[in-house]
Amino acid sequence: MELSLNLAQSLSLAVIALLIGIFLKNRISFLTKYFIPTPVVGGLVIALIILIGYQTSLYTVNIDQTITPLLLILFFTAIGFSFSVKDLKKTGIIGLKLGILIIVLMIIQNGITPLLAMLTGIDPLLALTMGSMSLTGGPGTSAAFGPTLEEIGVANATLVALSASTFGLVLGSLIGGPIANFLIKKKKMKPSKETVESELNIGGDTDELGEKSLMNSTMYLLFAMGLGTILVYFLNMTGFVWPDYVGGLFIAAIMRNVLDAMNIKVNLRAINLLGAISLNLFLALTIMDLEIWHLFNLALPMIIILAIQTLLVMLFAIFVIYKVMGKNYDAVVMSSGISGVGLGSTPNAVANMEAVIEENGPSPNSMIILPVIVAVVLSATNPVVITIFINLLK
Repeated sequence: MELSLNLAQSLSLAVIALLIGIFLKNRISFLTKYFIPTPVVGGLVIALIILIGYQTSLYTVNIDQTITPLLLILFFTAIGFSFSVKDLKKTGIIGLKLGILIIVLMIIQNGITPLLAMLTGIDPLLALTMGSMSLTGGPGTSAAFGPTLEEIGVANATLVALSASTFGLVLGSLIGGPIANFLIKKKKMKPSKETVESELNIGGDTDELGEKSLMNSTMYLLFAMGLGTILVYFLNMTGFVWPDYVGGLFIAAIMRNVLDAMNIKVNLRAINLLGAISLNLFLALTIMDLEIWHLFNLALPMIIILAIQTLLVMLFAIFVIYKVMGKNYDAVVMSSGISGVGLGSTPNAVANMEAVIEENGPSPNSMIILPVIVAVVLSATNPVVITIFINLLK
């Protein structure tokens, strides 16, 4: 039996997946502890149901993905509006160094993928899905760039990337504590008494939500999305292939800084809300449609590559982040946070740092600066880094 869903029915199924994810996360502490996103949980349940039908030859399900490219462009455009040079300047030299180190980590994660591909005997572009795309990028970036790779002939790229990102969310939370404990015991660290004053409000939590703010934010997003597709047209003339959603990110970042210069306030709370809705629907639609049966033959190469990437992040946190960020207690806490970012997400990083602080004492500098730098620098630069490596390896 073949069941083909139209767009409305597919979106309804995505909502069911989100409800399943919420239900399971409220009852399974493991999912909450390791910050597994709700659409990933619910989408995988639907994907497993579809897998059963495929394996038993009882039924097949076809999901309409017409709207997913639009949702993806909307999500990345919303991210672009978070990139404020004025806000980044407030983090000072500490923020600048941390931002550079995050970019370096992404480049290293992607740079070693050709060697890992040779080691495991897989396509270098498929190995690239287990670099910053899935690890520092997380499920959103994985689901975004997977189809881009599949369009140029890399089979199962989305499936591998999303599987790797789920692995990273768990490992990112597991290694943070041991890294911090190792550094604290070896260096005999104590909490820093110095704090930084911050006026940062990157998340826009105090912004009001209303019909006018949502309408204005929607217009900002749609305008940036449209200009972004034109920008990508010209970027593609360079010989590199740039996904449409990267254009929206660039234009939104430019608009944000122009508006800042004109003292025009952007309601980030409304923009982030619209971005979050689009991301949740996009992830649910994408993950539900994963053909999980293709993953069976790739299990061993994935285990090898992800184990090496995990070791790389641990060494980077201990020998690079700790030393460059000052060799003090704040540097230890940031090393723990970067281990969460390098494999998982910003919530992983914050949870790692909070666990270290709860056990050993406060670190205001780390808690103020790292989440901001990660959210802004990583989101804005990772798509560019990934695009460059795709074109180089292609």
